[in-house]
Amino acid sequence: MGAEVQARMFTRADRRVFRKKVRLCVDAMKQMLDRGDFRDAVEKPDPLLGMEIEFNLVAGDMLPAMSNLAVLDAIDDDAVFQTELGQFNVEMNVEPGPLTGDNTFELEEKLRSSLAIADARIHEHDAEMVMIGMLPTLQLEHLDREWITANPRYELLNEQIFAARGEDIELDVEGVALSGGTVEVLRADTNSVVPEAACTSMQLHLRVSPEEFAPHWNAAQCLAGPQVALAANSPFLAGKALWHESRIPIFEQATDTRTLELKNQGVRPRVWFGERWIHSVLDLFEENSRYFPALLPDVSDTDPLEVLAAGGIPELKELQMHNGTVYRWNRPVYDCSDGKPHLRIENRVLPAGPTVLDIMANAAFYYGTVRALVNADRPLWSQMSFHAAEENLHIGAKHGLDAMLYWPGLGWVGADELILRRLLPLADEGLADFGLSSAAREKYLGVIEGRCLNRQTGAAWQRGRVVAGESAGLDRTAALAEMMRAYIENMRSGNPVHLWD
Repeated sequence: MGAEVQARMFTRADRRVFRKKVRLCVDAMKQMLDRGDFRDAVEKPDPLLGMEIEFNLVAGDMLPAMSNLAVLDAIDDDAVFQTELGQFNVEMNVEPGPLTGDNTFELEEKLRSSLAIADARIHEHDAEMVMIGMLPTLQLEHLDREWITANPRYELLNEQIFAARGEDIELDVEGVALSGGTVEVLRADTNSVVPEAACTSMQLHLRVSPEEFAPHWNAAQCLAGPQVALAANSPFLAGKALWHESRIPIFEQATDTRTLELKNQGVRPRVWFGERWIHSVLDLFEENSRYFPALLPDVSDTDPLEVLAAGGIPELKELQMHNGTVYRWNRPVYDCSDGKPHLRIENRVLPAGPTVLDIMANAAFYYGTVRALVNADRPLWSQMSFHAAEENLHIGAKHGLDAMLYWPGLGWVGADELILRRLLPLADEGLADFGLSSAAREKYLGVIEGRCLNRQTGAAWQRGRVVAGESAGLDRTAALAEMMRAYIENMRSGNPVHLWD
């Protein structure tokens, strides 16, 4: 959800002070890196599978249920479930579990149990929690400002983005034609950042030492295209068939503070893949402080350099606040726990869903493949341009497993073939290096293999089901509602999406 802020008006002076404090925080981090304050983070840290999952709330008529506060009150578990930007969203924080032995089986069962308990408590509110990258029944009227969750952070974020932009946000996505259909296009203006709330994701966290941060981040960037092609689950918005993973372009546009003129000048977008391979985690934090003006310039009274001089570990609050408003697909995270600083990579590429088993498989594939790429004798990013990795992300998001991606040593190759031939063996190798059991590797990577062999992602299933509904005489609205009912039934069954009829 991000750090909390109090409702207030920011002044021009606040922005100047905040900019200075962010720079002080970057200087403090450099000192901490130089003097070894992260020394407790081992070169290859104990592997933990940590994730956050965002859910849509759906009413009985399959339209969004604008009731997240009532739902959270009914669930009554603030440590696990929290608000998100839209009134039709909630977020679940999954307690990290070891990525060793058979421990992922226990984590999977805990996740199922938490969801079952929450689900049982919210039915009286005519709401169900759905794991899906983008709710297909969302219409443009559900994306107005009135549907922002009543939370000062979200209201301030909305105000600051529109103040920076000075005009409505434009959504403009040209889709991929359904079987037998024509290309559909979504073009609309919006007066809020609620379209961002339409983009529900699963975020994966990996804690790394400073020395290992750059290769892990570079590896995650290389993997982003295959990741999204494999896990695509967001094909519809506002009644339109768009990309297989429409979350990617909608999120990029929904928080864009740039006018057309600023885009033409080459100003960086706040939802950002980046522009280069890195050599240090400082590269990312320095870019964030150099390129992006503050959106939430909330200033603390703490001087991070004074804290360091006194022998303490600063929280770097301004750096954390600013970093939370730059939406990199692989975001660097600085945090403190038990008085000790650490660094994480937050992978933000994946959509939520479709099932618990699918998200566990997606997580295993990510962690294992990144580990193997880092362990390789020759870094993959030394053989691949950064632009090619970025292009892969958008091609994979648009076409899913139908995408043709660039990969060193293979050239342009189908996403399914790339994953089956090259990446699955790497994922198995990396997970084995982490210490995950052969039974767990076989279970989760078997799901990935089945998805590629059947060529059925969540997006492919949704698209096929809507085509079938329309062929049977349903209009688009009815076909989407019928598809959602079937989606929820399959989601509850627990069978992975490649086995859905």
